Amino acid sequence: MEQFRTLEDLRGYIKDLEKYYARPTLRDEHPTLYFNVQEGTVIQGIRKRDYLFSPCESWVLPNDKMGLSFSAHWQHLKRIYKLKEKYAKGRPIDVYWVLEATEIPDGLQFVPDPKDSRHYLLTVTKRMRVDELVTKLEWVADRMSIIREAKVGI
Repeated sequence: MEQFRTLEDLRGYIKDLEKYYARPTLRDEHPTLYFNVQEGTVIQGIRKRDYLFSPCESWVLPNDKMGLSFSAHWQHLKRIYKLKEKYAKGRPIDVYWVLEATEIPDGLQFVPDPKDSRHYLLTVTKRMRVDELVTKLEWVADRMSIIREAKVGI
């Protein structure tokens, strides 16, 4: 597979392949976990607002309306990229992406957002310990491709 330099390159390449899931991320930040955020808003790198936690916050519970946010359509990715750009304060933005056919760990599933068909959530399908979800999100991140310093180009 070749190296892509722009979002436009990626768009052209995958147009004829299959569905993809993408996340614009600030340079040097993890594509699936959060470490540089306000204390109390994350548990072991997982944002509390992304997943449903048990009251003791040791378990993540299944919920098909909560999960890690991914774009699955060019226009949605472009919009999210521009939003991220506003808050980047000049830092480069990389786009991490994975094709739909990529195997994801047991207990995780991409689910379309009922409010926006261009938006998908990586949801939890079975109860698991927080550290187990962290391991699975790291596994997904290791299999994602990256466009360094992605440019919208439109």
